[in-house]
Amino acid sequence: MSSHSPTFHDEQSLADAAEDLGNQALQQGLIHSFVVRHFADTRQFYIPDEHQEPLTPEQAYLQLKALVKPSNQP
Repeated sequence: MSSHSPTFHDEQSLADAAEDLGNQALQQGLIHSFVVRHFADTRQFYIPDEHQEPLTPEQAYLQLKALVKPSNQP
């Protein structure tokens, strides 16, 4: 078992994790832009930009995790 297993208690923690992954992907040059629109009860993610359909926090997390994970492996 990995000690880095994410724990999601709610949509807020999942959205936070997706934002963290988006920032990692930007820093690593895996994506050229990343937009998050904040609303009172949810967030919309745009990868790579606002000209695409918005993603839910879950969709964004899964897409970004697939991008970032391979580059983090030795």
